[in-house]
Amino acid sequence: MDNLRLDASFVDYALVVVYFAVVLGIGFAARRRVSDSLDFFLSGRSLPAWITGLAFISANLGAVEIVGMSANGAQFGMATMHYFWVGAVPAMLFLGIVMMPFYYGSKVRSVPEFMRRRFGTGAHLVNAISFAVAQVLIAGINLYLLAHIVELLLGWPLWISLLIAAAVVLSYITLGGLSAAIYNEVLQFFVIVAALLPLTLIGLHRVGGIGGLIDKVTAAGDSEQLRSWPGTELTGFSSPVWSVIGIVFGLGFVQSFGYWTTNFVEVQRAFATKSMSAARATPIIGSFPKMFVPFLVVVPGIIAGILVPTLAKAKSEGSESFDYNNSILLLIRDTLPNGLLGVALAGLLAAFMAGMAANISAFNTVFSYDIWQQYVKKDRPDGYYLRIGRLATVAATIIAIGTALIASGYSNLMDYLQTLFGFFNAPLFATFILGMFWKRMTATAGWMGLVSGTLGAVLVAVLSQDALGGLSVGAIPLSGQGASFAAASAAFVVDVVVSVSVTLVTRPKPASELVGLVYSETPKEQRTDPDEHRLPWYQSPTKLAGISLVMVIALNAIFR
Repeated sequence: MDNLRLDASFVDYALVVVYFAVVLGIGFAARRRVSDSLDFFLSGRSLPAWITGLAFISANLGAVEIVGMSANGAQFGMATMHYFWVGAVPAMLFLGIVMMPFYYGSKVRSVPEFMRRRFGTGAHLVNAISFAVAQVLIAGINLYLLAHIVELLLGWPLWISLLIAAAVVLSYITLGGLSAAIYNEVLQFFVIVAALLPLTLIGLHRVGGIGGLIDKVTAAGDSEQLRSWPGTELTGFSSPVWSVIGIVFGLGFVQSFGYWTTNFVEVQRAFATKSMSAARATPIIGSFPKMFVPFLVVVPGIIAGILVPTLAKAKSEGSESFDYNNSILLLIRDTLPNGLLGVALAGLLAAFMAGMAANISAFNTVFSYDIWQQYVKKDRPDGYYLRIGRLATVAATIIAIGTALIASGYSNLMDYLQTLFGFFNAPLFATFILGMFWKRMTATAGWMGLVSGTLGAVLVAVLSQDALGGLSVGAIPLSGQGASFAAASAAFVVDVVVSVSVTLVTRPKPASELVGLVYSETPKEQRTDPDEHRLPWYQSPTKLAGISLVMVIALNAIFR
């Protein structure tokens, strides 16, 4: 194993200490704004779109985004761009234009609450519990990587790193709730860019610029890594046709739309805005930096495959045992001087805390509103649920310390994360999209479709070669991210089939109860933003979405 210990100076450590102090300071400042549960869980619905738009992206720019995508870049090359240009931006635009009017217009406090209004308590309870479980598992990924990297780079024992990292995140969320999380996410976005941009530019300079990178990758026999399509190495499908289908349907439709349109971790940021226009603009504003993030995370992974000797050797030998999760860490160690090393450390810490904070803040909202208030203790004073939210934050952080150990068993954490998305997001998206556009769909079909879709994804993961690590039996020849795409696709198809079948033999809700919840039953003025025509083009969600769509299509064409 390559030694990852950094030769950090006093200046580097000082930069990290200053960063931690600012993060905690934001938590204390945000605490003064928390007077009730709406302030704690949804920032009092008062934030502007540019703040929530950056937080929307920063909440996703966590440990897996940086470490996982750079690992994919080192291992698979440009095909990793699909996670951004196919697997993110189109769904973000769909969320802002089509779905956000239903979410924000109904004034629900969470995505599971929208499920309860559309399908009743059965689907609501299934969604709330599965979401809560998913968040503590994913928070564990962020926490594990944060602690593991501190252990590798600074030499601290893993258990000390876990406790310190958890304590910082716990402190500022418990103090300031969602506002503290969002304002810290905006800060963290700029810190992350300040860390990754110099790393990318210095790395490119070392390999002789873009031309030098292309020449060296080609000389190493990895010219396929310079092409994004058909991405057979990424998906694990030997057939180019099936690889493209897997990327477009499995990633670009099922997993992407399932994640970005129904995942409360992201949607919660839009719920915190002060108007319908701001809520719709939140994911659309976020789509602009999102489409350029891969140049700061994927490209350094490709550069690491050239500049880091042990990584270059592992790739040339086709080694399957090399831990690609360390790719960006090795590049940081080998390229950045003191001073910039401290910025990089602060950037990594910022990314991991942003991801974990997003998971924990979404968990405490769903647990407090959708589980505790709905099924355990109803009709209590608002202050009671505020206390429950803070206690849930503590509990989730403690549980995340445990789930961090699960994440340690995966050499490429994108495999693990995509498997989780297949279990939790893909069936939820199927239920959502059917329920929003098919008024006949019934409450019974809602929860039965969710459960069946999840079980379908679990079955495919178990039968695959490695989607669930040692629990997979290898009955079908699918591995890596191709297996997670297949599991997500199975979840979607099973959910749709079961939902349609059950709907045909059960009684639907009266149409009068579906206003604001189903597209066909909602008046046009409720499905659109009545103030949009008064806004300048740079604030208009529809016009911004059009510009974003043209740009992402252009990027796909240029880097095909």
